[in-house]
Amino acid sequence: MTHQVTLTQFIIEQQRGLPDASGTFTLLLNNIVTACKQISHRVNCGALIGVLGSAESENIQGEVQKKLDIITNDIMVKALDWSGSLGGMASEEINDPIKIPKQYPKGKYLVLFDPLDGSSNIDINLTVGTIFSILRCREGVEPETEDFLRKGTEQVCAGFVLYGPSTMLVLTTGNGVNAFTLDQDVGEFILTHCNMKIPEESSEFAINMSNQRFWEPPVKRYIDECVAGVDGPRGKDFNMRWVASLVAEVYRILTRGGVFLYPHDLRDPSKPGKLRLMYEANPMAFIIEQAGGLCSTGRERILDLKPSSIHQRVPLILGSKSEVERIVGYHQQD
Repeated sequence: MTHQVTLTQFIIEQQRGLPDASGTFTLLLNNIVTACKQISHRVNCGALIGVLGSAESENIQGEVQKKLDIITNDIMVKALDWSGSLGGMASEEINDPIKIPKQYPKGKYLVLFDPLDGSSNIDINLTVGTIFSILRCREGVEPETEDFLRKGTEQVCAGFVLYGPSTMLVLTTGNGVNAFTLDQDVGEFILTHCNMKIPEESSEFAINMSNQRFWEPPVKRYIDECVAGVDGPRGKDFNMRWVASLVAEVYRILTRGGVFLYPHDLRDPSKPGKLRLMYEANPMAFIIEQAGGLCSTGRERILDLKPSSIHQRVPLILGSKSEVERIVGYHQQD
C-alpha cells in the first residue's frame, strides 16, 4: 500500500526547513481544518439536521443570510479564538474585526475568512466552500482594522475547502499549490494533488451572461470573440461554465484551465465590483498565481491592491495566464 501523507505531516515537513518555525502556524492550520471538517458534516447532513433555508437576516453587505452562513461563521470563530495563535479575525459575515476573548493569549497571525462561499447554492445541493487567508500580526497587541488592510502579497497562507462529492482542501503557503482530500473513514486530509499547475491552453470561460448589457467594452469584446467560436477571430470553439460558487469555479480552473470573470460593470458606478478583496479575491489570487495563472481587476494585479476597508469589493478576472493577459490587454487598449 502506498504511503499516504496527511496534511499535518505535510505542513510539519515544510516547516522543518524554516529557522523561526515554532509550531504555531501548524496549530493554527490544524484548527482551521478542524472547523472545516465540522462545516463539511453540517453541509453533508443538510435537511436532516434542519440547517437549510434562509435565516431571514442580512450580513454587513446587505445580503440575505442562509442558516448555514451563521452556523459556519460561529464554527470558525469558536475553533480559532482559544488557540493563542491569533491576534484577531475578520469574517465576511461580521461588520468589524473579531477580537480574541481576554482570557486567551494573543498570537502572531490574523485570519480572514468567508465561512460559506456560494451559500446561495446550498438549498439546491451544489458545491459550496470555505475560503481563508492568513497574515502576520504584531504579536501580543490588540489589532486594529488597519492591521488587516494589507496587500495580498503579504499573505503567508491561503486556502479553500470544497464541500462537494468529496471534501477537498486546496492550500498554498507560497511554495506552490497542493490539494488534500478528506478521508471520511479516518477523519484526515490526505495529499492527493501535488504541485497543481493551471493548464496554459483552455477553451472554457465562466461569466454571468445575464449581466452582459452592463459590461465594459473590453469584457464584451473578449466574450464576443469566445462566443463566435471557430468562425471568429480566435478560430476555435469555447464552452461557457457558470456555477455561481467561486470555490467551484477556481477548482475547475486549477484542474482544467480557462478563465473566470466577475468584472466591473456599468450598472452602478459607485460599486466597483461584486466580490470581496480580503475574503475572496486575495486568497484566490495567491492560489492562482502560485499555480501559474494570473489574477487581475482588468486594470490592476489583485495582489498589489492596498485595501481601503475590510469589506471592500473589487472586479475579479482570474485563470490561465494567456487568457487573463488577453483581457488585461483589451482593457489597456480601451
